[in-house]
Parts: sequence; C-alpha cells; structure tokens
Amino acid sequence: MSTVLSKIEHHVAYLSLNRPEKFNSFNREMALALQQELDKCMRDDDVRAVYLTGEGKAFCAGQDLAEAVDPNGPELRSIVHGHYNPIIERIRTIEKPVIAAVNGVAAGAGANIALACDIVVAKESASFIQAFSKIGLIPDSGGTFFLPRLIGFQKASALMMTGDKVSAEEAERLGMIYKFFADDAFEEESRKLVQNIAQMPTRALGYTKLALNQTFKNSLTQQLQTEEDYQHASGQTEDFGEGIAAFLEKRKAVFTGK
Repeated sequence: MSTVLSKIEHHVAYLSLNRPEKFNSFNREMALALQQELDKCMRDDDVRAVYLTGEGKAFCAGQDLAEAVDPNGPELRSIVHGHYNPIIERIRTIEKPVIAAVNGVAAGAGANIALACDIVVAKESASFIQAFSKIGLIPDSGGTFFLPRLIGFQKASALMMTGDKVSAEEAERLGMIYKFFADDAFEEESRKLVQNIAQMPTRALGYTKLALNQTFKNSLTQQLQTEEDYQHASGQTEDFGEGIAAFLEKRKAVFTGK
C-alpha cells in the first residue's frame, strides 16, 4: 500500500501520510512519495488546494529513527537534504494553498512540515512537539525559520530547547496555528475550510503566497514593489474579471482558478 494516499475531489487534492502503525513517521519511501504527490498537485490545473493530513491517530511523528540509525540507511545530512528540504520547498513554492489538517500528534519534522503550510488547523486533542532536543538534534524542516516568525523568538527558542508539548488550544492562542476544532467536528470543519479555499481565485491566492514568501527578506520598498507586480498579474486573470462582474451585478462570484 502507498505510504501517501491521494485523491482529488472538487478541486482539492487530499493527501494523507499512511504509516499509521509508525504514527506516520517518515522513511525515505514516504518522503519521496510526498514530494511526488506535491509535484502532481503543482502540475494539475484541476487541483486548486491541497489538504495534508495523516492516517490513524497521528499526523506525523517525524523521522523514523530506525532508518536514521540503520548503518545501511541514509545519513542525517542525506535525510535532511534529500527528504525534508525538498518537501518544504515544494510546500512554499506551489502556487496553490496548502492546508495542514493536524489530526493528532505532530512531532519533530512532522510539526515543522505542518507549520510550513499556508493554513494549519488541528483537532482539539492534537499536539505539537519540537522533539529534536530530546535526542540530541536541532530542529530541521524549516522549524528554525517558521516557528520564530509565527510565535516570536523567545517562545520558539524555549519550545525548541525544552521539547515541551503544545496543545492545539495553546497553539491557536500563540498564533502557531489558525484554528483548532473539537475532535468530533474536525473532519467536517477542516474539509469545509479547504473546499471553500478551493473555490477562491486560485491564481490570486498563489500570488499572495509568493508575496508572503518574499516579505521575510524584503525591505518595505521592495515589498511594495512585489505587491505592485503581483497585483498587476492578478489583474490579468479571468477570476479578476469575474470578481468585478459579480460585484457590479450583486451576485456571488464563480471563480475558475484561471
């Protein structure tokens, strides 16, 4: 059975990490499979949003340590360079919204892959753990980049050094995630969110994402120019024309992602 399950419904690509007996911890096979699925989402014009979750009780417990310590397996540098870095790059460069639906524990690389997504929602019973310090490693998968920007340097530093568990409720309070939902409402509410996003003007959302990527490095003047450029590009889309027509005609816009 595939280590990443995938299906497309109503313009949403549903991707599910599928090693539930290992709490969806990553091995090489699953890392490469997720890269391939994200590539397919990038190329497929029918896909207008991506929903990433996990099978079973966990979202993702990070790296499968059995592979990391296997003398015949990949070394740590190879795992980070070949497995995780390409996943983060794909999540941030695909010009479509990627929603992480955290259905259980998200630890180590699993937590940081979720935090790299555009929108993160979680079950009330889910938790986030920067587990690296507990085994003598540093946070990878973009953790040292995204977490300080989400919750501030001091809090991020403490969570990374202590390895403390963060509940979904606290993660929302800190600004680490967008929302948490009660366990019995999680699937319905998270799918409703991604389905609504998939009906939005996809190219404008993609340009929004690219502009947000650049704000981490740009000066104000540079970011204003970035906004100007992407606003011009958005104004050339069919969805802009539809949005204006719907506004003038006092009706709901029907966007096509073009």
